Amino acid sequence: MAMVGTRGLAMALVILLVSSALPLSLAEGSDAGANGTAPEPYGDLALDNSTREMVIAGQLTEQLQKLSKLAENKIEPIKDKLPENSTILTHYKLAEEYKERAVSEYEAGDCYNSIRDSLTAMHHYKVALSGLKEAKGRGQDEWAHIRLEIERMAEYFRFVEKTIRLAENQGIDVGNLKELYNETRDAYKAVLDDLKARDYEKAKEDYETAREKKALLDGELKKVREELAYANADKIVKDFLAKGEKEIEIAQNAIEKGIENGYNVTRLQESLNAFLDVYNEAKSLAEEGKWEEALKAIQDNRETIAQFHRAVEFVLRKAREGELEEKLKDVRAFIREMSDRVQKDWKALRELKGRGINTQRAEAQLRAAVQELRTGLHLLKTEKPLGAKPHFAKALDMLRRVEEFISAHS
Repeated sequence: MAMVGTRGLAMALVILLVSSALPLSLAEGSDAGANGTAPEPYGDLALDNSTREMVIAGQLTEQLQKLSKLAENKIEPIKDKLPENSTILTHYKLAEEYKERAVSEYEAGDCYNSIRDSLTAMHHYKVALSGLKEAKGRGQDEWAHIRLEIERMAEYFRFVEKTIRLAENQGIDVGNLKELYNETRDAYKAVLDDLKARDYEKAKEDYETAREKKALLDGELKKVREELAYANADKIVKDFLAKGEKEIEIAQNAIEKGIENGYNVTRLQESLNAFLDVYNEAKSLAEEGKWEEALKAIQDNRETIAQFHRAVEFVLRKAREGELEEKLKDVRAFIREMSDRVQKDWKALRELKGRGINTQRAEAQLRAAVQELRTGLHLLKTEKPLGAKPHFAKALDMLRRVEEFISAHS
């Protein structure tokens, strides 16, 4: 009796395993009766153990054949494209082996082992198909990322086109740059065409080619940019000296005020001293007419210059924050001032545009300033003054840039 009870418990567990191992689509599609109700092969508890084993083994073998066909249809077409150590292939091969054993055992009347191997085969099929679904999802995400990257290349290509125009105007040979630009652009277009056609295998090959082309284009672009820089060495050096003179004055004033207020200005002073060494060297060479040597001095000290620029920008940002705090003490006066400045700037930009000056960028900045002001005002009305401050700060910064543009072209 104990033997029978254990065997019965085993069959009950098998039934539970069957229901959990079968895919939902197969379970729902299993042989339904004409009236739409599913048969109940396990419902007759009066059946003896051997008969129940035979019924279960038969049902499992039938479902296993369907699952095998499903896996075959999905995996066989891409089998050669998967790596040899693919977990999908590993589980698929194991599933096929256990399926063959389960069928052979059922045909030989070994129902108990057929059930066990059928369930094992189903497990491996399930793992293989799940892995295939996950891999497909990851692939789609990856290609979506690559598609976005390719679309962003439009800005890079515009930069290359601008460089080509500037270099041609300076008489610089851009034959290689043009050729590589056209090849790279076409290569990336080919990848997009592949993705639209859902030909992912070809897209992978074309994407590698496109990246190789871009690497070559980057190298040629750098060479032309360097030639362009040296062809305009005098202009670049003059701009550097003019901007540097203003930044030196800002830093010196900040240091003086910092000392007066008891602040630690050591780092700003060190950054200023390092910049002054570069500035004085470039200025001395420029005064001798050695523009290319002056440009080289600037290029060799990029990090020192960038560090000083960051220090000055920090000083300016703090100053603007203090200015904003002061202005917001009287919000009504601040809004009136901003409104007057916006109207005045729009009028000035229209006049510049009438003189044939390209004001598109300045107009965009002014529109952005207006939008930031509106956002800040909305936050003030909803009693969120802390949230309004960053928007007002951005508006002030945008207006400053617009007004610098107007001043430079007036």
